[in-house]
Amino acid sequence: MRSATREALSSTRAVLADLGGSVDLGTGVEILAAGRAIAGASQLLGLLADPTADVVGKKVLVDRVFAGQSEATRAVLTAVAGSRWSSQSDLLAGIEDAGIRAVAGTASSETSIEAELFSFETAVRSDAALELALGTKLGSPAEKGALVERLIGSKVSPQTTAILEHLVQQPRGRRIGEIVRDASRIVADQAGKVVATVITAAPLSDGQAARVARGIAERYGKDVSVNQVVDPAVVGGVRVQVGGDVIDGTVSTRLSELRLQLAG
Repeated sequence: MRSATREALSSTRAVLADLGGSVDLGTGVEILAAGRAIAGASQLLGLLADPTADVVGKKVLVDRVFAGQSEATRAVLTAVAGSRWSSQSDLLAGIEDAGIRAVAGTASSETSIEAELFSFETAVRSDAALELALGTKLGSPAEKGALVERLIGSKVSPQTTAILEHLVQQPRGRRIGEIVRDASRIVADQAGKVVATVITAAPLSDGQAARVARGIAERYGKDVSVNQVVDPAVVGGVRVQVGGDVIDGTVSTRLSELRLQLAG
């Protein structure tokens, strides 16, 4: 991530945090919808992402285009437009980041959006036809959003529904698994946590899962949300992935390394 975008993200997140209680689920949904609208209007996107354009003029433009949205939504969009982004794509990613954080911040303490997102990703990954339907460039965004709504119904929280409906409508060139994992990381970060995917040959017991979670939390200095994946191919041991970090202690990997040593 380039420095301009890092600073812009920091500024936008600060504005969102300052809004506090004025941000509700509707605000998050509005921000995400605004991002899709901006992405679909190339001239508007170009003006908002132009680092040489007048900041005051951008605010006027945001207020005019999104006059029907809440004051909190316009404040976030103004913060995005007033920041310097490294690219138009980064600006859209910044709006998505803000929208997901706004949505996630309204969930109750009993709701695990990360777990619900992971369950959806797992279901899609196991159904090739569904993955194709959600990932194809031929289907309309509205149809994909409606498909998600039919699939999950009332099985997940309103927050997870809002996030998923947005993601399938604006993938921005990413595969479905990637966009869901990206969203999960944002949700976890908003809650001061990290997401860890733990892959084992057999399901972990509650005690084993707790020990793994404690070890990850100590390593990263944050609470951890654990997604468990059972894959008999790993044979034994544990593979842990946190963002771009991979800790691989599986038997399959050790055997592969041994085969390479013998072949050398």
